[in-house]
Amino acid sequence: MKRKQRVFFAALTLSFGLLSCQSPAKQPGIEQQNWGKLPDGRTVELYKLTSTTGLEVEISNFGGLIKSINAPDKKGEKKNVVLGFDSIEPYLKERNFFGALIGRYGNRIAKGQFTLNDSTFQLSVNDGANHLHGGTNGFDQKLWKAEPINTPGAPALKLTYFSEDGEEGYPGNLNVTVVYTLEKDSLKIEYTATTDKATPINLTNHSFYNLGGEGLILDHILTINAGHYTPVNSELIPTGEILPVEGTPFDFTEPHEIGARIDQVPGGYDHNFVLNENEGEGLNFAARLEDPQSGRTMEIYTEEPGLQFYSGNFLDGHLRSGDFVFEKYAGLCLETQHFPDSPNHNNFPSTILEPGETYNTKTVMVFGVNK
Repeated sequence: MKRKQRVFFAALTLSFGLLSCQSPAKQPGIEQQNWGKLPDGRTVELYKLTSTTGLEVEISNFGGLIKSINAPDKKGEKKNVVLGFDSIEPYLKERNFFGALIGRYGNRIAKGQFTLNDSTFQLSVNDGANHLHGGTNGFDQKLWKAEPINTPGAPALKLTYFSEDGEEGYPGNLNVTVVYTLEKDSLKIEYTATTDKATPINLTNHSFYNLGGEGLILDHILTINAGHYTPVNSELIPTGEILPVEGTPFDFTEPHEIGARIDQVPGGYDHNFVLNENEGEGLNFAARLEDPQSGRTMEIYTEEPGLQFYSGNFLDGHLRSGDFVFEKYAGLCLETQHFPDSPNHNNFPSTILEPGETYNTKTVMVFGVNK
């Protein structure tokens, strides 16, 4: 899969001075701690990255998951703005995708099947009759090799994983690297991969955001830079159509409260939005999320052509962190991606990575405050 390389402009975070977290500067860096063990005895690590502005992000080498993002509100009070747990045990007890790296293929592939170079491949199915988020034992379930990088002013965590030919039914030996970098008020995720056989790939991060740090996200205000979306059938598989959002509850081209029209979408939002093409250099603006109560904001920039907006429809309240019960609409996902089921739709951007090519894509989340 050949992707147009864009220059990542170094002044990204500087251009959002008005969005600055405004918290007292702390010594940036990265800390490591033991976070428990897997059933097979392997040790799980947790890494805490702190930026020069005091933004704090915790990431584990298990599933590459983001455990927490501690960001200040308009009063300077910090709260974790992603759904997660204090210990590793809830992640091991039940697969929930909270904060996890998703692969080889984020989102769904119909019936777990696709044809490539005249060969039909059958992937594992784990979402009814379909393949979801890499299958029964995707990248979110793997223990990644971690390398902390304590670059002055921009601590980073490099994660690598080798996915063998045939894993979950995918062709090709795949070498994957994901680097999380925290700089000022921005968290950058850069994904890189190579393969020795043609294979679909669609990597993303599955964090559930709640900028209030508690309660529901229905009063969050969302903007998505997308004039079109891909409709889905009853199994949330794209029909293949690409339709305009204008005049529908999918129109977030102007800021809208998430709960304002959610009743018009059966089951809630769980749809891929076709991002408008970037008109200039640098990463493309994808979305902006605001919490009116706390004043916290998040903007997303990416090289990906799509964004999956999921409103937490399947959260049912049986999971919690402290007093925060993860009920329906307790968090939302904004997953930068290629489109769901792309291997089965020739009119969608290709997700096929060929031998000799390098998959490389970046996404940046910029956190701030509305005073």
